[in-house]
Amino acid sequence: MMATCNVLNLALPGRHFYDGQDPYSQTEFERKVGWLGDRFRALNADVIAVQEVWDEQALRTAVARSGLQYGFVAVPGAENGDGHPGAQGTPRVGIVTRLKVDAVQSLAAFPAAAVVDVPGLGPHTRFERPPLVAMLRLKHGQPVCVITAHLKSKRPKFLEDAQGKISEDTDDPAVQALASLRSLIMRASEALALRLTVVDLLHRSRLPLVLMGDLNDSPHSVTTQLIAATTQVAYDKGARDHALFSAWDVQGEAALRRDVAYSHIHQGYPEVLDQVLVSEEFVATSRGSLGDVRRVEVFNDHLFEGRDRSRSDHGFVRALLRLRLPDLPPSGG
Repeated sequence: MMATCNVLNLALPGRHFYDGQDPYSQTEFERKVGWLGDRFRALNADVIAVQEVWDEQALRTAVARSGLQYGFVAVPGAENGDGHPGAQGTPRVGIVTRLKVDAVQSLAAFPAAAVVDVPGLGPHTRFERPPLVAMLRLKHGQPVCVITAHLKSKRPKFLEDAQGKISEDTDDPAVQALASLRSLIMRASEALALRLTVVDLLHRSRLPLVLMGDLNDSPHSVTTQLIAATTQVAYDKGARDHALFSAWDVQGEAALRRDVAYSHIHQGYPEVLDQVLVSEEFVATSRGSLGDVRRVEVFNDHLFEGRDRSRSDHGFVRALLRLRLPDLPPSGG
């Protein structure tokens, strides 16, 4: 079981995280980690990819409230204690898992090929929220790679002065359009940087890979397809080697496909922003298949409970994946 959860600004009580937003009181914090603990218990996933964490300790508290046993909880860049004040400027992504962890790497800088110029800002060279690449191992020894990502939002990117104050007329429609273009370019360059990472990991390998997170766009958007390159498979069968497939599209025929598979509601319109993408090793019809996607579920009932920052404004997505056990040598007896 793998799940992705945008937990909406998970921070310790009394800790300032965004201008214009009050820190959580102790009561608010207890309500938030209690709610998250309940959700984690309901998901009961072996791997949870989390986004929007300001303090790793806050995530550890929420995980503890689930009552489940997880041996590994990490949010690089949001550590607390020993001089680490948690994430600064923007929240981070992390991972919670029961599986054996071989390595975890936070990707900050883009490969040179993904660096682009953003109007008014210059070269965009780094992820705002560095993705996390985790090399995990199942009980029978099969490795699996899990990437947690949270791409740049569609929120307009206005220019700021040296003090961090917006220096443009945000009411000017032309300025708004250019600011939206900046966000799109930044998200697209992040998607390209992720794509290059995926290709490096998958090209001519049999490594099962799962990419999860808030991609801030729909499964068939240009930016998501920059990462997945699924459309290339239609005319280039060799592209399966390094393509990613929406778990929702390749789940088993017996799975229940609900029409309410949205994970976010923006101005009254449902969207699918939180995604689970898998390599061909999880596509049952692929020659490189090592398993399959049994089913995908979206836990989004809380989106109708009203806006309350103690809950998330995103639905949580869970996928049940299967990998075949390796062939065992015949027993001597």
